[in-house]
Amino acid sequence: MLRVETEQWADAQVFKLEGRLTGEGAEQVRTLLTRSLPEMKLVVDLTDLLYIDSVGEDVLSVLKRLGAEFVADNVYTLDICERLNLPLASNANTHGLGSSDANRRR
Repeated sequence: MLRVETEQWADAQVFKLEGRLTGEGAEQVRTLLTRSLPEMKLVVDLTDLLYIDSVGEDVLSVLKRLGAEFVADNVYTLDICERLNLPLASNANTHGLGSSDANRRR
């Protein structure tokens, strides 16, 4: 199962993905994010993803090409970012992302 939450900051649109980024769910995320790309920076929080299949990896690569930055703070999501060469958001910690769950939720 996949859950997507959105949050808007002054300087970015944030999409937080939770669960499994696979198959049809990954394709729906691609559609959602490419249709709603704002003029501001796009940040995709991968911290709470448990599994990403090849379709999910393709979606993340498309988002990278569209200029998205990514948040990852565990071994699995950091490995995905490294393997796919996904750019990490530089100021995620200033917004409470990439730290403990209590700090991420506002």
